[in-house]
Order: sequence, then structure tokens, then C-alpha cells
Amino acid sequence: MSIDPTLALAALGIGVVVGLTGMGGGALMTPVLVLFFGVPPLAAVSSDLVAAAVMKPVGASVHLRRGTVNLALVKWLCVGSIPAAFGGVLIMRAFGNGPKVQHAVQVALGIALLLAAAGLILRTYLRLLERARRADGSAEPLPQDRPSMRIRIAPTVALGVVGGLVVGMTSVGSGSIIIIVLMALYPGLKASQLVGTDLMQAVPLVASAAFGHLVFGDFQLTITSSLLLGSIPGVLLGAHLSARAPGGLARRALAFVLLATSLKLLAVPNAAIGVILVSALFIGPLMWIAARRHHGLPALARRELNGDHGLR
Repeated sequence: MSIDPTLALAALGIGVVVGLTGMGGGALMTPVLVLFFGVPPLAAVSSDLVAAAVMKPVGASVHLRRGTVNLALVKWLCVGSIPAAFGGVLIMRAFGNGPKVQHAVQVALGIALLLAAAGLILRTYLRLLERARRADGSAEPLPQDRPSMRIRIAPTVALGVVGGLVVGMTSVGSGSIIIIVLMALYPGLKASQLVGTDLMQAVPLVASAAFGHLVFGDFQLTITSSLLLGSIPGVLLGAHLSARAPGGLARRALAFVLLATSLKLLAVPNAAIGVILVSALFIGPLMWIAARRHHGLPALARRELNGDHGLR
């Protein structure tokens, strides 16, 4: 077994993102393996999921010790996600592992990344609305302690089922798609609680998918070892930073990377990718400033923080 130092270094950076935002594990690691290291899509999904099964508990344990995990919510998510994740692997197995299947996995991964990028943008916009309501006094302040809330069992289990299927088939969704829907279902959760709860529910979810890929997938020990060498210290560092550093900038950068990666996986021509990304770089900030001003907030977040530190 040999370690790829370049792959380990890439995994270190991705691990920091995972611990800091609760997002970006499979959404970044799998496409990095496919696009930059030439790993076949099915092998990338399998190896990344096995690495994530080891990596996720590291970050989740930090949040568990800090009390930023809603265990009741985790339980009902897992009721749906654990069997669905294994089922997603079986669905992939039923199609075999020929070139057409590899292409189908790559396309599914690209679509999942597009959804994850859109979800990140939605999550950021919902946070903007939340701050605007707090600024004009039309909403109650967010609770400072873990809120007591009623678990919405049916939609939570359904979210687990959908998330489990997506993770089992693409390795994407445990820390990107699921956390977006959690925010919509439970708006009372603070950002740190969303990250902690999402990381904790991802532990059994990813373990189920990883077990399925160990048995039926295309797991490669060399790839997984390199991923673990970099990602474990990275996710530890990111989890410790998450309680102290705002994740807004990291989420915006992650959304941009997810958009670029998804377009590449979907075989969009390079010229078109360039136009889309440049447009996003220039038009996106202008639209964001317009949205902030429309909701009564300063054009720049820095001015907002200087004017009222309670809006952080």
C-alpha cells in the first residue's frame, strides 16, 4: 500500500471545509478524484465513502462534546437514511460497472453537485432573510441554547430516505443537500447546531453506504488511505474553527467550486464553463448586494457587523 502525498494534501484542505461548514466532503472529494487524479467514477465514489466513514465521526465527536447535536433529530434521519443508503449501492450494483455505468455515475454526480450548489445559495439567502427580520424586529432572536422543538417525523424520515439514496449512489449529499433541507424544516436551529447535527447523522448514513460499497462497489485501499491521512487532521481543525469563524465566505467559495465542478462533470464545453463562471463572479455579487439592500441591510456585510455585532 502506497500513499499519494498530493492526494493527501488535497484531502487535508477538503477536510477543513467539511469540519468548518459541515459540507463539501463527497461533493468535493469525489470530483477531485475523478477530474484531477483520473480515478474512475465508481471507484471514486466507493473509496471516498469508505474514507468518509472514518472521517465523519472525527468531526462529529467535536460537536457532540460541545452540545451542538440534536440527537432526536439524528435518530429520525437515520431511520430513513441507513437502509436507503445501502439500497442506493444495490441500485448501482444492479447496473454493473461498465463504461456506460461509469458515465451514468459521473452524470449523476454532476447533477447532485448542481443541486448542492443551488442549496448552498438558498441556505445563504435564508440566512440573509433571518438577519433582516432580526434587524427590523419582525422576528424573535435566535435562541442562545439548544432549542426545544417538535420533531417533524414524516418529513425528517423522508429526507433521510432521499439523502441516503443520493449518498449511496454518488457519495454526495450527506453534508450538502441534507443540511439545506434541515434548515428549512427546523429554522430555529443555530448554524453550529445545523453543522453538528448534520455531521452526526452522516456517521451511520455514510457507514451504511460505505459497507455497501465495500461489498458491492469498487473500493481501492490505496486511494482511501491517502484520503484518510489528509482528511482526519483537516476535519479536526475545521470542526474546532467552526464555533469561532463565520462560514459565509467558505460557503460562497464552496458554491462556486461546486458549480465549476458540476459543469465539468456534465461535459459542458470549456468556453461555456468560462462564460458561466465569469458571469457568476461578476453578476453574483451585484445580485447579492441588491438583495441585501432590498431587505434593508447594508450593501456590505462588514458594515452590517460594524453597525450591529448582534447580527452575526
